[in-house]
Amino acid sequence: MGRQLGWWGSLVASSGFMRFVDRVLRGVGQVMFQDNPLTGAFFVAGIGWGSYAAGMPQVAIAGLVAIIVATLTAQWLRADETSLNSGLYGYNAYLTGLALATFLAPGALLWAYVVLGGAVSVVASLAISNVVKSWGVGALTFPFCVTTWLLLLATYGFSGLAGTALPSASVVTPFEPYAASPLGIADLIQGTLHSVSQVFLKGNGVAALLLLVGLAVNSLPAAVCALCGALLAVGTAHVLGAESALITRGLLGFSPVLTAVALGAVFYKPGWRVALYAAVGTIFTVVAQAALNVALTPLAIPALTAPFVIVSWLFLLPKQCFEPPSTVSLDTINVDRTNIDARKPAA
Repeated sequence: MGRQLGWWGSLVASSGFMRFVDRVLRGVGQVMFQDNPLTGAFFVAGIGWGSYAAGMPQVAIAGLVAIIVATLTAQWLRADETSLNSGLYGYNAYLTGLALATFLAPGALLWAYVVLGGAVSVVASLAISNVVKSWGVGALTFPFCVTTWLLLLATYGFSGLAGTALPSASVVTPFEPYAASPLGIADLIQGTLHSVSQVFLKGNGVAALLLLVGLAVNSLPAAVCALCGALLAVGTAHVLGAESALITRGLLGFSPVLTAVALGAVFYKPGWRVALYAAVGTIFTVVAQAALNVALTPLAIPALTAPFVIVSWLFLLPKQCFEPPSTVSLDTINVDRTNIDARKPAA
């Protein structure tokens, strides 16, 4: 692996085009905190397969268009080159492109929206990072949430854009409890895999396996945390009596997966105390996901990864309770998401 990456590094150093490709792939990998082009390639393959299997190839294409636009925008803005080389300006754009193509009908205006979203996500990343840096936390995927929420909400005021897959708006009323249903082995496996793939807005088992392989390529602890986080999320949602379809489709598990990776393998040094802390955060993210699903019902927009962002901020702020963040996790893999322009050079 090291020899392959060394060969890739030489190629990147000798070609401006390949340097751009490297930035894009690393940006895709950074969706799950991985600064590795091979990880990004596995992620692109997984999302490509999931989009094709769902009969929506435009979703995978939109993600790539958005991250290419974002990378070009960051270069045009003369953003911090070290952060740019690590893909830190691309991951929010990639998610934005995937989300827009998932929730909106295909058409020329959709692609204009994807381009706009990709560019604005960079501005949002810089802006939000500057706001939260005083807190000692990173922007995470909040720029993606803000950019996508505004773009999706605006479609209700434009006749040229149709939200074919957006949630239905309704006044929030007390819900009747869902009838309890058994969680079989098949449901558990499906819910776990879909929780991983839904990080990228895809419910596909093969895609999930490719994502887990991509994680393991760069960080085995991150892959373990993602899988364990998905299992814990599915079990928690079932015990709490969530709707079975939401569980098996992974719609209550994708934010918990991100929380598990962030707390368990990235921002804190792995250990049994951190593992327990990450487990509590993962469980609470399931609750936060359900809460935001209800809170956003009148607006008819999805919660996206906002539950992950809120809970991660909440659990990262008291970081003095644990050992210092891992040098490897923060300085060589995902360096300083607390201030995207003050990122330390990779070792």
